Amino acid sequence: MSVRRRPTRRAIRATARTGTVLAAVTAAVVALSLPAAGAETSVTAVAQWYEATNPQTPDSEVNATGAPFRGTQADGTVRGYIDSHTHLMSNVGFGGSIVCGATHHEHGPAQALKDCGSHGTDGSTGVLENLTNLEGNGPFDKHDTTGWPTFKDWPKWSSLTHQQMYHKWVERAWRGGQRIMVADAVNNNVLCGLPLQANKYSCDDMDTVRRQISETKNLQTFIDNQYGGPGKGWFRIAATPAQARQFVAQGKMAVIIGVEVSNPFGCTTTLGIARCSKGDIDRGLDEFKSLGVSSMFLCHKFDNALCGVRYDEGTQGVLVNVGNFINTGQWWKPTVCTGPQHDNTIANTDIPNEVLKYLPAGTALPVYPKGPHCNTKGLTDLGEYALKGMIKRGMIVEVDHMSVKSANSALDILEQQNYPGVVSSHSWMDRTFTERLYRLGGFVTPYGHSAGEYAADLHDPATAALRAKYNVGAGYGMDMNGFGGTPRPPLMARATPSADSTSNLGKSLTTTAGRGISYPFVALGGTVMDRQVSGERVWDYNKDGVAQYGQVPDWLEDVKGIGGSGIQDELAKGAESYLRTYAGAQSYSGTANLALNKPTTASSNERALFNGLAAAKATDGRIDTRWASGNWGTAPQWLRVDLGSRRQIGRVAIDWEKAYAKGYQVQVSDDGATWRTVSTVTDGDGALDVHVFNEPGKTMPAARYIRVHATERATNYGYSIEELQVFTD
Repeated sequence: MSVRRRPTRRAIRATARTGTVLAAVTAAVVALSLPAAGAETSVTAVAQWYEATNPQTPDSEVNATGAPFRGTQADGTVRGYIDSHTHLMSNVGFGGSIVCGATHHEHGPAQALKDCGSHGTDGSTGVLENLTNLEGNGPFDKHDTTGWPTFKDWPKWSSLTHQQMYHKWVERAWRGGQRIMVADAVNNNVLCGLPLQANKYSCDDMDTVRRQISETKNLQTFIDNQYGGPGKGWFRIAATPAQARQFVAQGKMAVIIGVEVSNPFGCTTTLGIARCSKGDIDRGLDEFKSLGVSSMFLCHKFDNALCGVRYDEGTQGVLVNVGNFINTGQWWKPTVCTGPQHDNTIANTDIPNEVLKYLPAGTALPVYPKGPHCNTKGLTDLGEYALKGMIKRGMIVEVDHMSVKSANSALDILEQQNYPGVVSSHSWMDRTFTERLYRLGGFVTPYGHSAGEYAADLHDPATAALRAKYNVGAGYGMDMNGFGGTPRPPLMARATPSADSTSNLGKSLTTTAGRGISYPFVALGGTVMDRQVSGERVWDYNKDGVAQYGQVPDWLEDVKGIGGSGIQDELAKGAESYLRTYAGAQSYSGTANLALNKPTTASSNERALFNGLAAAKATDGRIDTRWASGNWGTAPQWLRVDLGSRRQIGRVAIDWEKAYAKGYQVQVSDDGATWRTVSTVTDGDGALDVHVFNEPGKTMPAARYIRVHATERATNYGYSIEELQVFTD
C-alpha cells in the first residue's frame, strides 16, 4: 500500500501563525523536501540524521527546517557560531535550589520545567528571584509559578533564577548555526550559603564542579538515547580540540567544559591567609583534566588565594563586596588608578538591610575614595603556580574577572612562555589587553548584550581592526543561567535601574536596543527558522527578547540586520578561531631560551659571600639566583648576553628582583660595541617584563648581543635581575 504525502501540520501551522507572505517560505521549504504530487512513498518516514528517532512526547518544538550544515570548507577550516560562556547546569550549582528547572528530565518537560518550591504558589516567597529580577518591584513581588506548558512569567529576559537552557532550546541554537558551546560549571558559595532557600547539595565549589560535569554527561546520554544510541546525538562533549573539530565538521555542537568558581581547589583566604597549597592545586588540576575540563578561571567575583578580582560596579558591586567580606573576612582594598587600565569603580552605597543582617554586629563598613579604582591584589605566588600548572596541562586560561593587576601579571607569564591558550569570554577584561591576547593566539568574545549594543561593539574600529590584523573571527558570551541577564525585547522602552536599587545582581540593563526581526528568517547555512513553540507558548523575539537559549538565533538575526552580512561572516569564523586557540594550548611545548647559559657580562657586580651575584646568574635558568649591580649611584648600569651568533629576536623577558629599574632600554648589537634601542621603558613597575617584537606586519630585530641598559632606579639600591631570557618566536 502507498499513500500520497501532504504538507505537515507544522508547515500549515507556521503559515497560519505568521499571516505574512514570508511565512510561505517555511511551507515551501517543507514542500520542496517532499515528493512531488503523484509520487509514492512508504507510510513510515525515515528520520533525517538531525531528527530524533525516539523523541520525548510531548516536548518543545524546534521550529527549524532544513539540514544543519556540516563538513569543512575548501581551506580545511570549519564554520559556525560559538558561545564561549554559558552555564548549562547551574540548576545543580548554588546548592541546587536557586536556578529553577532542569535542562532535561526522563519524564519530560512538565517535570524538567517546574518552578522552585521555595517560590510558593504565587512567587511571593521567591526572595532571591524577586531581588534579582531586572523588572522586579521588591522582595515580595509575585509571579506565575507555572512553567510548562504556559510559561506565563518565565523564562524571561528579566528573570535570573529560572532555567533558560532546556535541551530543546539549546537544540534550536544549534540548528541556527551554533557549533561550539563552552559550558562553565559555576558556583558562588556565599550566595549558596544564604538562608534564602533549602539547599539540596553542598555549597563547596569543587563538589559543585563535579556534579555539574556529571549532569552535562548525563544530558549527552539523554540526547543520544533519543537519536539512536551512543554518539548519535547532536550534543557532543569534546575533551580535545581534535574531537571538537570532528564534531563541528559533522554538523553537531561541540561542548567544551570549563570552570568558573570563586574558590577553585579550595583556594580561598581567611584574613589574607591562603587556605590551599601547591599540592591542592596540582591535585585539583589533575582531577579537572580527568573530568574533561578544558578551560577555567583562577578567580571569580571574590579575591582568593590565587588572584585579585576585577570589581563589580554600582549596587551590584556593593553586594558582591559583602560576599567578598563573608568569603574572606576582608573588604575589597582598592587604590586610585594612575594608568590607563582600571577595574570597575566601587560605589559608596549603603548596604541594603536585607543584606546587612548577614554581617556580624558592629562590622566596620568600608568607605572608598573617588575612582577609578584598581584592586591592589594581583596574581599571587600560588596563582602563578596554578597558571603555570594550567599551561603544563594544556588548559585554556580565562582572564575575565581578574583585576588589571592580576591580568597584567598573567599576560606577562603567558607572553614569556608564548602560550596561545588564553580567552576573554564575556567582556570582563580591560579592553586595552585585547591585542595582547590576539598576539598570543588567544580569542576574545564580547558579552551577549542587546543586539544594537553588541553590533556596535563588533563594529568598534579599534577591535574590528585588531580582528582583521590577527585574522580572527568573533563570538559571543551569553552568560546564560549565570545571573548576567539576557537581551531584552529590541523594541522595548529603554530603562536603567535606579542608583539605590537592590533588585539587580546581574549586569546593568543595556541602553542600546535592536531593530526587531521578521519571521520566518534564514539562519546561517540556509536553515529556515520560525517562532519557537514550547507547549502553549509561542516565543517571539520582538516581544520577548532572549527569554531562553532557543532565541539566540533570533537575536543573531537582529544583530545581522543591524550590522550587515559582514558581521555574520565574522561570527561564522568564530568556531575556527576558538579551535585554533584550543589546539594551540594542547599542542604547546615551549621554545628554547637563546640566552640560557650563554656568556653574560655586566657593567658591575655586587659582591656577595655566598653564591655570588655575578652577571651569569641572570642567565643560568634558575629563579633562586640573580645578578645585582655593584654601583648604587645614578650612573647607568647594564647586563649583556652574547647569543653566539646573529639570531632573530621575537621576545625578551626580564624578571626583575625587588631592586628594579623604573627606566631602561632593551638594546641589540651585531658587534657588542654599536647598540641600537628596540624598546624603551620609562614607567617600569618591577616583576616580569616581556618585550614582544613578533607582531604581524612588523620586522623582528636580529642581532648577536642583547643588552638591558638601566638608566633610572626605582629603589635606593642598584639594579637586580633574576632571569634574562631571549626567544626567537
